[in-house]
Amino acid sequence: MAAEQPARCRVLFVCVGNSCRSQLAEAFARKLAADVIEPSSAGISPFGRIAETTTAVGAEFGLSFDGQFSKGLEAVDVAQSDLVVNMTGISSRGLFETAKPVVDWDIEDPFGEDLAVYRRIAGQIEMQVRALALSLRTSPPAAG
Repeated sequence: MAAEQPARCRVLFVCVGNSCRSQLAEAFARKLAADVIEPSSAGISPFGRIAETTTAVGAEFGLSFDGQFSKGLEAVDVAQSDLVVNMTGISSRGLFETAKPVVDWDIEDPFGEDLAVYRRIAGQIEMQVRALALSLRTSPPAAG
């Protein structure tokens, strides 16, 4: 009898505008960690669209943004997330009203910067998502 497939961890990636960092993290998670991460993203002050440079650099990394769009925290159910990844640069204390774990990723906001900066930051986000996926594969979250 095959072992039951563990539930994927519902990870909410949050940045300021939900236009760059959190969108890249969501897309990387869909591509690299769909077996262990059910990703979504939001912004504390949504820009309203994914930045063109984000999609251009994402394409260089083989990412798809199909089905993704810029939205605020009010558009997602933070409490339904198993993990919140905070990339806002603001302390997560008081920012998220949830008992779920929140981790802070210190990643520079590339909005308005050139392609080289976007590429560097996309590479950092890719490494962080890979590390998170490895951690979840090694030690999945407790059920319930």
